[in-house]
Amino acid sequence: MGRDPHLGIGSQRRDCLDASKARKARGSKVADAAVTAESERAQARRVLIAADKFKGSLTAVQVAQRVTAGLRRVDPEVRVEALPVADGGDGTVAAAVAGGFERREVTVTGPLGAEVTAAYALRGDTAVVEMAEASGLQLLPEGVFAPLTATTYGSGELLSAALDAGARTIVFGVGGSATTDGGAGMLAALGAKFLDADGEPVGPGGGPLRDLASADLSGLDRRFAEVDLILASDVDNPLTGPKGAPAVYGPQKGATPEDVATLDAALAHFAVVLEKAVGPRAAEHAKAPGAGAAGGIGYGALVALGARFRAGIDVMLDVLGFAPALDRADLVITGEGSLDEQTLHGKAPAGVAAAARAAGVEVVAVCGRLKLTEEALAGAGISRAYPLSLVESDVARCMAEAGPILEQVGELIARDHLTV
Repeated sequence: MGRDPHLGIGSQRRDCLDASKARKARGSKVADAAVTAESERAQARRVLIAADKFKGSLTAVQVAQRVTAGLRRVDPEVRVEALPVADGGDGTVAAAVAGGFERREVTVTGPLGAEVTAAYALRGDTAVVEMAEASGLQLLPEGVFAPLTATTYGSGELLSAALDAGARTIVFGVGGSATTDGGAGMLAALGAKFLDADGEPVGPGGGPLRDLASADLSGLDRRFAEVDLILASDVDNPLTGPKGAPAVYGPQKGATPEDVATLDAALAHFAVVLEKAVGPRAAEHAKAPGAGAAGGIGYGALVALGARFRAGIDVMLDVLGFAPALDRADLVITGEGSLDEQTLHGKAPAGVAAAARAAGVEVVAVCGRLKLTEEALAGAGISRAYPLSLVESDVARCMAEAGPILEQVGELIARDHLTV
């Protein structure tokens, strides 16, 4: 029986169509594989830079910029997200502004009594207030200290400005202070009265608190009763004693051993007088973690303003949106000027590394100098540290040329972690 010519043609067409479909399928699979490979390649190039400042050399924003430049020299297509961070000390407002907050400036009283321009950050009804902007060491003339008389009055004015702007949640970053007045100046700016035996206001600073006879907190700004005030700090010292604010931080503010003894006694007396005004919680708060932060301003915020203490870096990571940024990253680069034992106790790199480790994301660190062992770094969740000394051994040059050297460090990180 002869073959049906139509059937033969049809079969051949089906064979051709089948072959064509097979080729298309193979081509599609190859294309899909290429897309997948490219996608995976792109995924491996997502870097989050969440570093603090290199104090005295680079701001946190500049650190991110320099590291990014170095990474892109090796891999121009790397996708970098920068999230400058801070732990509540100086640089906290700058980090918030870099993270999308609006910078606001006001004129307040500086630590020596003269007017200074201070900034805070605002987004919606959340403000980030940095006490160092109003009462910080960086506001003192070079070589000038006032350990007994420097005041936090301007910090109170700065908090008031944030309230006037509509803030209902205030992150109060405390650190880098020139003051040791227990927050008395801040509270005075907010309506409290601190009087001596003659009924006159005591002088500014921690020293005059030894003459304090009475405290009246009834005039404090009532808006604090409706505000969530978060005391953000990287230290958990009590107010007084061997680990208190005067003993631990007084010397860096110019306090002599005699000044330290005077301040410690004055702050202890301050707590006793406040106990008469507000009850037992004054004594309890004097021993609480964070009471000794920034010369005891933490104590004033806790006992009189209803503040709650949180580790500064944890607060800032929440405020800046670190968690969603971390979800987008395959490598995190953190760091600060000096990676040392202090880093492990609440500093920004330790907080970043802890959060990243919990999420299973690798962390490396950049720094000006490295004083931690590999074991200590690993314990903190940092797989490797890259100090500037990897590029330049001269410490003076590392300080003077930190930016360009950090770019070269960024290249080293890219070669180690972004190239196959």
